[in-house]
Amino acid sequence: MENVVMPRDTGRLIAETSKDVKVKGHGVQKLAKLMYECVKTKTYTIQNWKSDHELNPKVMSKAEVDWVFVADTLNFSFWSMDDSKKFKVTYKGKGYTGYWSWVAALNRALDNGIPLTDPNYYASVSMEQLCDIFKSDTDYDVPMLEERLQVLQEAGKVLLKKYDGSFVNCIEKCDKSAQALMQLVVRDFPSYRDEAVYNGKQVAFYKRVQILIADIWACFEGKGYGEFHDIDSITMFADYRIPQALVYFGAIEYSEDLAEYMKADKMMETSDRYETEIRGCSIWATELVCEEAKKLLKEDAETKDSHINSIIIDHYLWDYRRDHADDPKMATIPFHKIRCIYY
Repeated sequence: MENVVMPRDTGRLIAETSKDVKVKGHGVQKLAKLMYECVKTKTYTIQNWKSDHELNPKVMSKAEVDWVFVADTLNFSFWSMDDSKKFKVTYKGKGYTGYWSWVAALNRALDNGIPLTDPNYYASVSMEQLCDIFKSDTDYDVPMLEERLQVLQEAGKVLLKKYDGSFVNCIEKCDKSAQALMQLVVRDFPSYRDEAVYNGKQVAFYKRVQILIADIWACFEGKGYGEFHDIDSITMFADYRIPQALVYFGAIEYSEDLAEYMKADKMMETSDRYETEIRGCSIWATELVCEEAKKLLKEDAETKDSHINSIIIDHYLWDYRRDHADDPKMATIPFHKIRCIYY
């Protein structure tokens, strides 16, 4: 990792040279004011990870660490090319799509006595077993099932071989440092090496490992296993949904060529210039939003104990995009399409 540009610096590097994605100051200011208000009024905080999402764990124990690890190990590529042909899971009488379909499938498996958070099980899980776990209510299967099998088995084998079968032991080796944990995961779990080449440089986005750390932080509300002294060094999680929200708020802007490319449903691949510019500028725009929101909070004597970071902003934008998917303006903003294990 010595020659890899880390996510925050990746964002700045790409934003400085990007051709088809631009970070827009007026949009950054607009979103920063909104986030300032959300934090000031406590309408959006670390607690929303639990309170707003019924499928996320509600308690704080070792079992929840292993739940989060499995959830984020397979946290990739849930989008559908056709909205009428979606993978769907019904759990406790409610249907879920997208990422939540996977979480519903995970919780359903655990309820049915399948030890899906135990690496002794998933290190050798079979394709037949995984197909049953991901059983859809529709005729459409979850994308990339073979890749999910490989990623899950690989992660389980590493935990059994190096960490006595629990991600808790990874956390305990890192002395409450989010950056140390990020480096450990990227080093020892190959599927988390979310890197690309941009203008001849090896750059890192590390979407899944950062969301893994952020989910543990949120699950434990910054305490116990979720205590990280450098949690604010984690950036947003560069995926295909947050950029939509950033465009919606005017914090980033696409060129006409890029917008038309995405509207035509053309597929991208890792290290495509379009893809790296979208992800890099999303990181940098969110960092700037965070900086501005922190300034507003610092200037307000009533908010001196309030806390904001890029994780909270990412969570807000992801929820906002999903809650406003039918907004006519949001619906016209395309997302970039790519099939990969990184997001």
